[in-house]
Amino acid sequence: MYPPNEPKRVTEQDRCVGQRIKMLRKSKGISQTALGRALGVTFQQIQKYENGVNRVGASRLSEVGRTLEVPVSTFFEEGGALLDQDQQEVFELLRVRGAVDLLNAFITIKDDRLRREVLAIVQSAARMEQDPGA
Repeated sequence: MYPPNEPKRVTEQDRCVGQRIKMLRKSKGISQTALGRALGVTFQQIQKYENGVNRVGASRLSEVGRTLEVPVSTFFEEGGALLDQDQQEVFELLRVRGAVDLLNAFITIKDDRLRREVLAIVQSAARMEQDPGA
């Protein structure tokens, strides 16, 4: 509980909720502006939610879940218990900056051969990063 005149502080849980909002929004190809419009707030407010600068209230989080078509429990670590281990690992991987953008770009490639070649390039880059002397 906070002292009466002290402002509430953003917690690690608030940051986690924001990261999950961002990841789910991007995975659905929804802009911050579009999500903001659906919620009746500005894109700047969505940025503040996603960066964990501002807390997301319960009713607003319910609206976010409805808009992104996920249960509210998805935004919480405890809700993560509803996810199996593979799904938890996917959430962790998608937190990496650029991961959702990479996946969205990758799935737009229709040619299977080209998709395999792109994957080979990314895998090669990952190996080079792990073993710079190679």
